Amino acid sequence: MNPALVVLASSLLATVAAQSQDHYDMGWVNGYRQGFNFQCPHGEVLVAIRSYFSEQDGSDRLWTFECQPTPEGLGEPSDCWWDDINRAGMEWTSTCTRNGLVAGVQSKYFESVLDREWQFYCCYYKRRCPYSCMKTSDIPEHYREEGELVVPTYGYFIRGAQTTFSGVLRDRQWKYILCRMTDFDCEFENL
Repeated sequence: MNPALVVLASSLLATVAAQSQDHYDMGWVNGYRQGFNFQCPHGEVLVAIRSYFSEQDGSDRLWTFECQPTPEGLGEPSDCWWDDINRAGMEWTSTCTRNGLVAGVQSKYFESVLDREWQFYCCYYKRRCPYSCMKTSDIPEHYREEGELVVPTYGYFIRGAQTTFSGVLRDRQWKYILCRMTDFDCEFENL
């Protein structure tokens, strides 16, 4: 039997076994109905996002994030800031201004609407510009499912998100905005 297939099968079985275990052991950054503030270490950006929905716990989600250092050629971030707050119970699109990359997330839960407000922590890298941008498909694919994004290719970065809120199901679906960044200083700002 092909060794690569054995490794893949073992990995899939381990994933299924882990999913059937208690989801509380995933290193979540929040508890249900709690706010959170997550920031990557300096010089790193978000590369993976995972969430788990529970109707019984306020129609809320547990969240976890992973970071990765940016490529050396991108340099150090010259400025970081919290972008605009995106209100609970609304549909919105948010992209880091000034060509920033997402390096953190904070959120506050609102019991009155069973939803959260969101804010991205953005970092600006010199005068690099985004290109080859795309939106992911809906994450999760269906409301109330577990959601997971892993940036598919090294060299792509999360710049923002578009989200749709279902007032009936009290949950959100996300489309993350992924872009590459130029290897050279560009003349444009605020793309």
